[in-house]
Amino acid sequence: MPKLAYLGPQGTFCEAALRILAPDAEGVPCANVGAALDVARRGEAGGAVVPLENSVEGAITQTLDELAWGQPLLITGELLLPVEFYLLARPGTEMRHIKRVITHPAAHTQCRGFVERELPGAVVVASSSTAAAAQEVASPGSPYDAAISPAIAGEYYGLVQVAAGIGDRSDTVTRFVKVGPPGELPEPTGADRTSLVAYLRDDHPGALLEMLSEFAVRGVNLTRIESRPTGDGIGRYFFHFDCEGHIADARVGEAISGLHRLSDDVRFLGSYPRADQVATQIKPGTSDGDFSEAASWLSRIREGRA
Repeated sequence: MPKLAYLGPQGTFCEAALRILAPDAEGVPCANVGAALDVARRGEAGGAVVPLENSVEGAITQTLDELAWGQPLLITGELLLPVEFYLLARPGTEMRHIKRVITHPAAHTQCRGFVERELPGAVVVASSSTAAAAQEVASPGSPYDAAISPAIAGEYYGLVQVAAGIGDRSDTVTRFVKVGPPGELPEPTGADRTSLVAYLRDDHPGALLEMLSEFAVRGVNLTRIESRPTGDGIGRYFFHFDCEGHIADARVGEAISGLHRLSDDVRFLGSYPRADQVATQIKPGTSDGDFSEAASWLSRIREGRA
């Protein structure tokens, strides 16, 4: 049975994502995203499943940074998982008893309205994950009265639901990705996404515009762009890009080649099927056939056969 690391402990949304992305895999719970990716890098598991972005909170910056540095890993699949939060507590606990709550900071942000409305005097403490919060509440002598966690965490740790569906938005979704060691890429499907990281060669006026132009002039649509500090001083950044299409597509391959010429370095993070199965829209003049015909035309001119 293949092994996949994930952000643990048992009962996280990440574990739920893993069960959908790789139902036959054995999950290896890890303390944080970095630890899960390191398990994959060391070959102690065949890969890892980690959160990448949330529809309310935006990018998961720890994941972005971990993928940008260290031994390269490739994204081979993604999942959009609806996220629903519950207020979990030990049996017999009522809302009026709850004075100290523990959860992951992102979960707290997404449930802030409920907490302010229903638990106005409660203190909310940060945990490494929503499942770890539930585990802490269930432990003997815990100083916490309740956890904001997924329902599955209550099942694992023997907690009951004091309140269900407490998120401020009912349509919250988290995007999870499955990553593994570099190797053969998934075949193009016509509904693909490509992810990469580009590092500025130097900071100058129009540097980001130059990067973006490599995609724009070839009709490649960007679905996400994030800037992250390099750690080398104020104003030094690298950029995460997601774009429509597969690196096997001529327009995507040429855009990445152009980005490579402009950048200090480009880290390819993978081309893989989109979870939403939205087909890539190809502008006139940017299909593989168009690129091939243009290359043939240029060759004829250079050879004096135009």
